[in-house]
Amino acid sequence: MSEGHVAFEYEAKNVSAETLATLGEGHIAYVKQIRSEDVPGLFPEAPKIAPGLKLFALHAADGTPIMLTDSREAAVANAWSNELQAVSVH
Repeated sequence: MSEGHVAFEYEAKNVSAETLATLGEGHIAYVKQIRSEDVPGLFPEAPKIAPGLKLFALHAADGTPIMLTDSREAAVANAWSNELQAVSVH
């Protein structure tokens, strides 16, 4: 495995949802592409955003939203600046 990448291999039937939620807590964050229509549910304090935009959300390992941006690179940079290893989810 190359430096900067994290890989987890588990059989889904052996890992509870609770275990997955705490995996990497405090050290791992994930970047997920979202639609602007999803913003109010994840970031209720965010200003109104035009519909139809592709955005990127950085979440803590437990799913807590951390930040919202219009570029994946900015989300990853924010993770790194907070000493978090960023991984992508699809």
